[in-house]
Amino acid sequence: MKEPRKFIQVLAGPRQTGKTTLANQMLDEITVPTHYISADQPSLQNEIWIEQQWEIARSLISESKKRTGILVLDEIQKLPHWSETIKKLWDEDTKNQIGLKIVLLGSAPLLIQKGLTESLAGRFEIIPVTHWSYTEMKEAFNFSLEEFIFYGGYPGAAEFIHSHQRWKNYINDALIETTISRDILLMNRVDKPALLRRVFFLGCEYSGQILSYTKMLGQLQDAGNTTTLAHYLYLLSGAGMVMEIKKYAGEQVRRRGSSPKLNVMNTGLMTAVSNYDLDSAKEDSVFWGRLVESAIGAHLINNATQHHFDVYYWRHINQEVDFIIKQNQSLIAIEVKSGLQKSSLSGLKKFSDQFKPNKVLIIGNQGITVEKFLSKIIEFWL
Repeated sequence: MKEPRKFIQVLAGPRQTGKTTLANQMLDEITVPTHYISADQPSLQNEIWIEQQWEIARSLISESKKRTGILVLDEIQKLPHWSETIKKLWDEDTKNQIGLKIVLLGSAPLLIQKGLTESLAGRFEIIPVTHWSYTEMKEAFNFSLEEFIFYGGYPGAAEFIHSHQRWKNYINDALIETTISRDILLMNRVDKPALLRRVFFLGCEYSGQILSYTKMLGQLQDAGNTTTLAHYLYLLSGAGMVMEIKKYAGEQVRRRGSSPKLNVMNTGLMTAVSNYDLDSAKEDSVFWGRLVESAIGAHLINNATQHHFDVYYWRHINQEVDFIIKQNQSLIAIEVKSGLQKSSLSGLKKFSDQFKPNKVLIIGNQGITVEKFLSKIIEFWL
């Protein structure tokens, strides 16, 4: 009996998180025919281009007399109608029993997800590739905890950290501007591109803080309305840049109507647009405290993508809990003692009395160390 055909493998995640490197390492280790090609080229690609690459991969299988081969299409989200074309070709191969395996790479997860769900339902498996963790940066580049908190989890930028201006230029030019201009503006309808950029910078400036949409409008010129701001934050989060964390209230309607807590998804974004270097950041206790809390938030957000849980914050009047993790019926409350908060834990007590979490975690001071928390995947605590 013929072995059933496997799903299309989709590696989706922000820029500079290692998708292409991972795919090429995989191709180097296997013995079947392979064909790798990227759509990230100056010339305009279209569905005909996909068909040409598919035919090349089919011919490699035929010439090699192998039963299977692998086609890797990188930056797939840049091609118009890519999902419909791949569905047509995939279904042709399935019908004709051609054993071509497909790997898709994309740096705009929201666009990838949209194409998959609209055209390729039942035919794909997503492998999320997130920003690198503290453990990964420590093992690969010997990052200290302070270096990770400041420079974040960008492997491509690690070699530049001893030349601050060079590192900063790399993050701003190769990551921030490229992501905004090529992954968001070129592939989404954005009526106010300048506003989207200001929303990004606002997210970096206020990362780790709760900021109502009304206050956001007050910080921005020509901001339009709250719906526009919410949409732009949605696009930025989908590109792995800035996330809005919603308030936990036990009721979905109230979560949607609450003021968001802003959090960068990689602290390198926050520091690259600031006026700090590592030494001056450590000397500013307020900024460093926000940076530590943002690093904790980014760790939670990136783990949530891979391990399927939701991240919230909680606040009632002047009582607050920094992060709430919810996975099915499990609930964990997390307080970060970065030096910014008051010593009182009244917010944790109030939340515990009202919602009865399964676990309460205090990070920093005499609680779990920041290094230990960042060294563990969140499932360890769940």
